[in-house]
Amino acid sequence: MPLIDHSSRPFRSLIISFSAWKAFLLLIAVIPACFSSDYDTSTSLFFNILYPTPSSPSSPSSSSPVPILAARLTRWDALYFMRSARDGYVYEQDWAFAMGLPKAVRGVGWLLAALGVDLSGAIWEPLVAIAIAHISHLVAVLALYQLTIVVCKDKRLAYVASVIHILTPGGLFLSAPYAESPFSCLSFVGNLLFALSLEANPDSLRRNIAIVSAGLVFGLSNLFRSNGIFSGLLFAVEAVRCLLAFTNKPSLSKVLGLVAPVVGGVLVATGLVIPQALAWMRYCDGSIPEAQLRPWCTRVVPSIYTFVQEEYWNVGFLRYWTPNQIPMFLLAAPMLTVLIKSGAETALEPSSSLGLMTSGTKEAYRTFIRTLATMQAILAVLAITNYHVQIISRLSSGYPVWCWWVASCLMSKKNHVWGYGVTVFIVMYASIQGALFASFMPPA
Repeated sequence: MPLIDHSSRPFRSLIISFSAWKAFLLLIAVIPACFSSDYDTSTSLFFNILYPTPSSPSSPSSSSPVPILAARLTRWDALYFMRSARDGYVYEQDWAFAMGLPKAVRGVGWLLAALGVDLSGAIWEPLVAIAIAHISHLVAVLALYQLTIVVCKDKRLAYVASVIHILTPGGLFLSAPYAESPFSCLSFVGNLLFALSLEANPDSLRRNIAIVSAGLVFGLSNLFRSNGIFSGLLFAVEAVRCLLAFTNKPSLSKVLGLVAPVVGGVLVATGLVIPQALAWMRYCDGSIPEAQLRPWCTRVVPSIYTFVQEEYWNVGFLRYWTPNQIPMFLLAAPMLTVLIKSGAETALEPSSSLGLMTSGTKEAYRTFIRTLATMQAILAVLAITNYHVQIISRLSSGYPVWCWWVASCLMSKKNHVWGYGVTVFIVMYASIQGALFASFMPPA
């Protein structure tokens, strides 16, 4: 029996492929450490300060031995995530980094301590975060496979799309202490639950439970990345559909059917509102003198996330459009092209030349796919106009449509060149970016 057999043992084949690719990326991260020093010393200083040796607790020059994986993968934003996991949010700018990953790491630490594991003096937070990243990415891959089966009823497409997600250009970002892997995991599980709701009778309790559950999972994804709010579009579209159905034929079951996507949408928004509410209580409480209030406290929408992104990272509409950022736009151009092209074509007609779905596929699934494609296109446009554009390579990991599109191209004689070209690009990009990331070099 072959080691990889996608037709009879798809999950085993995906796990083997996943393990091989992750091993390759980790080797890329670790091997350069044997021949060169870091481009930036932030990681070593970080470990020296946060994990001093017991003999010299106030000395930043000595620290506990740092596991090589923790040293090579705790880079860039991971420094903020891991400090928050250890000490909570200390400074205002820490709120730019969603609380989901630090809370998850602390939760695992609490569980390990409850099981009797002695964590005192150990550098455990980065290792737990790395484990969370790998497990989350694997679950995301398997969820994408199952989602594709539910929506497209095509095992080969499901397998190829899942392999594409394993090779995502996010590369080591989905292995490091970053929020991308957990976000992708929750996003795909939420999409799967929503798709399963479309299989049920429109007036059934099963359908309503699946939609509310999807909203809860998407809400949790917002605790890891704020762009999870785009998932609310699924519930808005479903609410409009249910409202039209109720208007045509009023009934109690249709009222409940309308309530489900409304509740689901509220749960999606809650994942974004809770951190902002906690920040408001900390910085904008009525007991704080007005002269000491932070500027964002008096805004119409008092969002600390938006403020710190603007204040400390200069994120905003067209703020990144400067001559010195042209290389970043060039690096992002291939993935932006894939996201926009696949999103636009799929939103117009999922069952066109891409062959994502057959013409006889249930209309609810077609609407679902179109909505996902629209969300993906919105993300790409915002990356161009508002974000630090190079992060689109890792943000793309939370969206399934481009994976389906690339897989369809690879399976199509007409569009095979597109599929092959994109696959070669993401493998090369993830490999090169992995070596740069592990050495603390841009892009990040």
